[in-house]
Amino acid sequence: MSTIQATSTLTDRYQTTIPDTVRKALGLTKRDQLLYTVLPNGEIRVQKADTVNDDVALNAFLKLLEKDIMENPQNLIPLSKERLAYWRSLGDGKQIDLDALLVNED
Repeated sequence: MSTIQATSTLTDRYQTTIPDTVRKALGLTKRDQLLYTVLPNGEIRVQKADTVNDDVALNAFLKLLEKDIMENPQNLIPLSKERLAYWRSLGDGKQIDLDALLVNED
């Protein structure tokens, strides 16, 4: 994907319209939420917010995981074809109903 730049203007109420090119690039639709990240160098990143970002515990864990990976890349081990085949075999092509009750859950 190539770099896209666009400008917009802030209203008196600090609101702005996301330019069409940016909306398309981010796959935004009405009522989507945006996540703004301000980096130490002043750069601002805007991305479509996922529901994952709403989970405080999961988000904290993912940040911890990211920090550990960045500080200790030597600990990363590539996933072997054998291990991948093993994990894929566990599903065995079965459909899983995530809304179904768990065993002993009435």
